[in-house]
Amino acid sequence: MSSPRRPEAGAPGSGPASGTPAGHRASAGRWRCDAALRAGLAERLGRWERCELAPPGPAALRPAAVALVLLDAADGPGLPDVPRVDPGDAALLLTRRPEGLRRHAGQWALPGGRVEPGEAPLQAALRELHEEVGLRLGAEALLGRLDDYPTRSGFVITPFVFWAGPTGALQPDPQEVASLHRLPLAELMREDAPMLETTDQGPHPVLRMPVGDHWIAAPTAALLYQFREGALAGRPTRVAHFDQPAFAWR
Repeated sequence: MSSPRRPEAGAPGSGPASGTPAGHRASAGRWRCDAALRAGLAERLGRWERCELAPPGPAALRPAAVALVLLDAADGPGLPDVPRVDPGDAALLLTRRPEGLRRHAGQWALPGGRVEPGEAPLQAALRELHEEVGLRLGAEALLGRLDDYPTRSGFVITPFVFWAGPTGALQPDPQEVASLHRLPLAELMREDAPMLETTDQGPHPVLRMPVGDHWIAAPTAALLYQFREGALAGRPTRVAHFDQPAFAWR
């Protein structure tokens, strides 16, 4: 696969995709936000043999949790350069972080954050989901978990997959979310994904996922790719070895 260009001026994690013509996509069909999709995801995630990192110690990475939320793509804003979808098509919830934040300012993200003392990762994911975007789900919405992912910024992320279905409009907290978007599942299945780049920052390639004519960087991209491969396509794939671009270390 051709290496992507480095980011141009603009928000981190939103550089132009390269290696394929702009807007190039596989014919992935449609992913409906229905009972069949929910059952299939639960079945595949139920067979997932998770890779868990060691419990945190004095000098270990700090625990964090994020939510990959399945919902109706037509209930809210989509993404620039991504074709509009029909009501009832399935999407994942994606946020853009405000520019003024101390960590990961302006980057694409999944709802989530650090695990507070005395809190389980699942509780943290549900709490952050409600605080950031106003979506309250219970543990019964949980479909499964993906692998723990260590970040260059000092966290180990536990990703949870939830089913929300139709939600209507959501109300993000402007202190934590600059904008809220729905990423159609069909966009995840593009044949030009993932984008891998060898850099001089380490031995492992940096992973990005193309979205529209742009891209999203790891860590978020790594979790999206693992969800695509394991939960959608039934191809369990490890991603913890993929690196993140230098701007995501902060």
